[in-house]
Amino acid sequence: MTTPTMSSVTTIGLVARREFTTRVASKSFLISTAITLVLLIGGQIIFSVVAGSDDRMKVAIVGGQPQLSTAIEASGTALDTPIDVTAANKEGQARARLLDGDLDAILVATPAGNRVIVESELDPALRAVLDAATQNSALRSALAAQDVDPSLLTDAAKSAALGIDAVNPADPDKDQRRALAYVAVLLLFFTVYLYGLYVAMGVVEEKSSRVVELLLSTIKPLHLLIGKVLGIGAVGLVQVVLFGGAALATGILTNLVTVRGTAIALFGAVAVWYVLGFAFFAVLYAAFGALVSRQEDVNSATMPLTILSFATYFAAQSALSNPDATWAAVLAWIPPFSSTLMPLRIAADVASPVQIIGTIVMMLALTAVAALLAARIYEHSVLTTGSKQSWKTVLSKLR
Repeated sequence: MTTPTMSSVTTIGLVARREFTTRVASKSFLISTAITLVLLIGGQIIFSVVAGSDDRMKVAIVGGQPQLSTAIEASGTALDTPIDVTAANKEGQARARLLDGDLDAILVATPAGNRVIVESELDPALRAVLDAATQNSALRSALAAQDVDPSLLTDAAKSAALGIDAVNPADPDKDQRRALAYVAVLLLFFTVYLYGLYVAMGVVEEKSSRVVELLLSTIKPLHLLIGKVLGIGAVGLVQVVLFGGAALATGILTNLVTVRGTAIALFGAVAVWYVLGFAFFAVLYAAFGALVSRQEDVNSATMPLTILSFATYFAAQSALSNPDATWAAVLAWIPPFSSTLMPLRIAADVASPVQIIGTIVMMLALTAVAALLAARIYEHSVLTTGSKQSWKTVLSKLR
């Protein structure tokens, strides 16, 4: 009786499942993932609390008319410097509050003039508000004394105000989009780089322990390569979804993220480009890892890939300030740079549907070529032990 042969899909699935379950169930993965999630969620909550704390300046008025308080609050709103105004009966009580840190300034209004009391120096923004408010209050009082309706002057001033018609209006959400892009680039780079390196280290570990010889006695090298890449890639994808989803949900719930449509689209883009970027680098990391037999040699063997992955990261970092720059738009078409530049351009809302689809197709095509080359290198090198193989030797085997 002959033993039935497993199909290629079944074999690859078994290898991938082994890689996935072994790594996901490890204590290091569970602990590091839990700590990262706590820091990620907790950090956003703390930042939202600090950013949302009351930063309104506080001013006490000693003397003066009630309309002066209204004028200060109105001037603060107009100058984007919110002010809380309270009345103080005595200057001495207000000074005590100032020294205790409860007040930023005291405005003493007298018929002879106004003066401001501060602890050390008057904040320039607060000074602008107080100057505008006191001058406006004095002007309104003078007009009222002459039986002139101050609202007539206000209406005339409004009608003379300049209207602004910008040819290229500024994006009010530009800074938030840039922050989202920065986080996306970091997440993509570290997950693709680390899990690609894990593939190389896994290959070397199996070679050094001779486990690969047992595995290849029952399955083909290509199936082992694909299964390993899929299994380790799935582990990385789990972390990308967990970290990205947690950051997105927390950002929306804490109102740190207000461009929700962009954030959700970016989350999807990160997941897609992680898969594409990891597939490209992982197959090459597996091939480069097959060239050596010791863990100590992994970094030197994979140095070209490390340099390339860092180049994609630095290109994205350079494009953060201007994602629509000509060089960034051109480089985004070139794999593997598209794996970091395209999510950045999607976050900035400067990537067209044609470019998104086109770069995905080009990345898939290059990954297929890399996979074919990596598979041949892996097949001819994975069983070779001893010192690191030279590229001359490897290429001669491929002929």
